[in-house]
Amino acid sequence: MTGQLEPPAWSGRDDGPGAEHARWHAAVQPYPAQGRGADAVPGVVLVGFASDAGVRRNEGRPGQVDGPDALRAALAPLALTAPLTAYDVGTVRVEGDALEGGQERLGEILRGVIDAGHLPIALGGGHEIAYGSYLGIADAALREARPRLGVLNLDAHFDLRRAPRASSGTPFLQALEREGALGRPVDYAVLGISEASNTHALFDTAAQHGVRHLLDDDSRDTASVDAFLDSFLSEIDVLYLTIDLDVLPAWIAPGVSAPASFGVPLEIVQHVCDRMSASGKLALVDVAELNPAFDIDRRTARVAARLIHRIAMRHVPVAAAGVA
Repeated sequence: MTGQLEPPAWSGRDDGPGAEHARWHAAVQPYPAQGRGADAVPGVVLVGFASDAGVRRNEGRPGQVDGPDALRAALAPLALTAPLTAYDVGTVRVEGDALEGGQERLGEILRGVIDAGHLPIALGGGHEIAYGSYLGIADAALREARPRLGVLNLDAHFDLRRAPRASSGTPFLQALEREGALGRPVDYAVLGISEASNTHALFDTAAQHGVRHLLDDDSRDTASVDAFLDSFLSEIDVLYLTIDLDVLPAWIAPGVSAPASFGVPLEIVQHVCDRMSASGKLALVDVAELNPAFDIDRRTARVAARLIHRIAMRHVPVAAAGVA
């Protein structure tokens, strides 16, 4: 898990020169090797996390290891309606069952990207990516000025499972317990929880840790969702947004580990992403659980790429909120 990652080559349709023909594949540059971004213009930085080790441990259906490449392929042809500064670090690859080392490596890279003033968007991989993402923002320099961390998870599941080994079902309990041991404030909120997919024990764990949640049944209109988001945003300083694609209905996102029989409408998920992007608090994003082996007509990858595109195009940097 050591050494410099190799940024992938981006390619796609070329409609001609100039900004009026620009697409993602032409905008993405390799992340600078020297200084870990210190000499780069602030922008969006993509980091892949190729892993389904956590999903295997959680007894889900594997295949997420191919998610980062599928997400890049879906992003590449999207048209840019405004200038975009974007970089690609490459992909952290979890070999076999070496999950913990991969999470630590991802956290190290993300922390450097955040400290260099960029918005990292990590591409999963199973939702075990979340603990690596948390490690990236947990000790980033900006938390000295913005100590209260908020984690917003768009997900049908709490992922607060207590288990002998870390998995795709444990990352947020791991993060909450680590923050608690360090005596630091953290707010964890989940939008899209399915009552049928979470045991009573998981609801109890959520209550014990003060986790706020909004059920998928209650995530049907912007008024209810905005009330939930307003309360959450008012109490945090810096935001980590994690999108588990199984929050969406199965007919929209079939290519995931655990397809949702109900889910949250795409327009609501998109609305949430737009609000988080414009909040001036967003410092880290990841997108998890894309499983290309079960995707139909690349439907899930295309939806995920659209969400990433909107976040990148609408992002208001943390510094714009007035914090040095």
